[in-house]
Amino acid sequence: MSEPIAPADPDPRPLPPREPELEDCCGTGCVMCVFDAYQIARENYETALAAWLARHPGEEA
Repeated sequence: MSEPIAPADPDPRPLPPREPELEDCCGTGCVMCVFDAYQIARENYETALAAWLARHPGEEA
């Protein structure tokens, strides 16, 4: 008999974006460099984390 499957967390903690490696950048001056995209993703993550922490008092940042 198989184990029961636990329900998915309806409000999981946001995960930080993966920081690009230096070699991920092609160095050609793209309008949207991988580091620009990472910065935007990081800002979105920080906003989402702050909102999640407000919904989950007692959790640490």
